[in-house]
Amino acid sequence: MISRIDLRGDTLPEGPALRDLLPRAEFDVTAALEKVRPICEDVHHRGDAALIEYAERFDGVRLDQVRVPAAALTRALDELDPAVRAALEESIRRARTVHREQRRATHTTQVVPGGSVTEKWVPVDRVGLYAPGGRSVYPSSVVMNVVPAQEAGVESIALASPAQSEFNGLPHPTILAACALLGVDEVYAAGGATAVAMFAYGTESCPPATMVTGPGNIWVAAAKRYFTGRIGIDAEAGPTEIAVLADDTADPVHVASDLISQAEHDPLAAAVLVTDSAELADAVDKELEPQVAATKHVDDRIVPALSGKQSAIVLVDGIDEGLKVVDAYGAEHLEIQTADAAAVADRVRNAGAIFIGPWAPVSLGDYAAGSNHVLPTGGCACHSSGLSVQSFLRGIHIVDYTRDALAEVAHHVVTLAEAEDLPAHGAAVKARFDWKVPQGK
Repeated sequence: MISRIDLRGDTLPEGPALRDLLPRAEFDVTAALEKVRPICEDVHHRGDAALIEYAERFDGVRLDQVRVPAAALTRALDELDPAVRAALEESIRRARTVHREQRRATHTTQVVPGGSVTEKWVPVDRVGLYAPGGRSVYPSSVVMNVVPAQEAGVESIALASPAQSEFNGLPHPTILAACALLGVDEVYAAGGATAVAMFAYGTESCPPATMVTGPGNIWVAAAKRYFTGRIGIDAEAGPTEIAVLADDTADPVHVASDLISQAEHDPLAAAVLVTDSAELADAVDKELEPQVAATKHVDDRIVPALSGKQSAIVLVDGIDEGLKVVDAYGAEHLEIQTADAAAVADRVRNAGAIFIGPWAPVSLGDYAAGSNHVLPTGGCACHSSGLSVQSFLRGIHIVDYTRDALAEVAHHVVTLAEAEDLPAHGAAVKARFDWKVPQGK
């Protein structure tokens, strides 16, 4: 069901050469970009009318309006299964606990007497958040996007999720209920690239946003790329990934179940086991078949994901080599199931989120660990972070110098300006001292 890559016996290559040996889903955002471009521009020119037309074409429902009525949000929360409500409330509580600690305080550095630089953190004015609604419904993604934006102090928060024909053109009621629990009352029935375009350009019913965040399919990723520069984005999310670094102390039942849990997202989802134990590899391989047979989404998601080129069991000589592999892979989710897992995890450099030991599966992070599950994919964890309060903040430097403090450093400023052949920069300093630049100490 899942292929093997044997990297034992030889010295592992470095950098890109090692990355090229590892499995990865094909995800051509550039090709998708050409298909979403005309859709985005149509939304630009026709606004809500285009959104309504695309909802009918892509979602099979004719909308009367794009914005979800407030009554629908209230009704969705009133009708929400009490157990689901309790689970969402606990997820929200834990996410707030973690994200509240991420707030950044204004800090002033006294560089010299009379000269200081203050860094203050200012939230973006307005964000558009996206909650997918394709193969699955993700109220958890509502929590993961809204909570850090709220904790950052964003004043205007809107959310979009695809229209659903079975719910009379409204987004899934669990999405609406999650919005109501979080106090988000500006919700739109818009999906994919059209939702991103709505937030980027604005329409009659939706003011433009400063930033768009949230996971989605390739069309969402392509639209984010199209609008980069016009709006801020969190990331171009690709297919979801799990990597498990394990040794012979790992339980093959746990490892197999964790690989399957990620594979059920999407046929392009990646499930990778990196291990120095051939016995564990065999046991996991054997365990996959009965566990897959006992679950849902087998033929349309799990089997294609596990058997695809993006998934594999990678055999290595030892945990040191395994660490090199997982750092080269840069997984969205990385589980460490080894002896002394915390110490091994401390050595990892590249991962969206790390889950330590047998009692911290990725599923916990998806819903109720308190961590954020909007994470970098496609190896982007080597340079990018997951969504957090900081994603919605901008650091602004405030420079405050007295005359004497400027005078002390003026000759250095003039010297550097002239070295860069920018004499007007130096003149702007000279003008403050009647063109006489005092010598510094």
